[in-house]
Amino acid sequence: MSRVRVLVGTRKGAFILESDGKREKWDVSGPHFAGWEMYHLKGSPADPNRIYASQTSGWFGQIIQRSDDGGKTWHQPGTPPGEVPAPGPPKTASNKFAYDASPETGKPLTTHQWYDGTQHPWEFKRVWHLEPSLEDPDTIYAGVEDAAIFRSTDGGENWKELSGLRGHGTGPKWQPGAGGMCLHTIILDPSNPQRMWIAISAAGAFRTDDAGKAGSRSIAGSSRNTFPIPTPRSDTVCTTLP
Repeated sequence: MSRVRVLVGTRKGAFILESDGKREKWDVSGPHFAGWEMYHLKGSPADPNRIYASQTSGWFGQIIQRSDDGGKTWHQPGTPPGEVPAPGPPKTASNKFAYDASPETGKPLTTHQWYDGTQHPWEFKRVWHLEPSLEDPDTIYAGVEDAAIFRSTDGGENWKELSGLRGHGTGPKWQPGAGGMCLHTIILDPSNPQRMWIAISAAGAFRTDDAGKAGSRSIAGSSRNTFPIPTPRSDTVCTTLP
């Protein structure tokens, strides 16, 4: 009989629930990372034993964790193999999220719209969403705050921004929602590995047809340029750095 696994993130740690196909009784493992806020846990469709987790703390900041054995053990990608964790707060070796330059101008995108309408610098705060590749367990996408999308091809050890999204013509006018300006959703198309959709609070929803390598397109009715939206846009395309 098939097994079912549910990954649960809470403000006080992560839990893994497992059951058989009947789902009548559940085995609960956890809390993992007790006391940490868990923003997202996601298993790899390409490898059932590979799980990624995003944890954050107001004291220690953002950390990515990875399990290669279904959640039995965890480690931070980017930490040298065999390194024994030192006492005190954990290192952020898996937290190297550096914003890229604008693909349109070749200059850094340094500001975006703030709550009061003024311009505010882009600042990395945390990872809201992790989306593993449907085909490769070492490839994973991360949606972060301030809104941007990153990709790792080595299991989370190194991250590179897909800057075509943030270089979108509306980028400087993106404004945070009540919970911040977070990229909270990434959806991969199982029938087309080059296509994905993302959603940003409160900038809108966007689509790419080449895995974010060469362009982002705003989805009709959802690209937020000003408040309120004067005219929905569905034909804006931009390029990105290779």
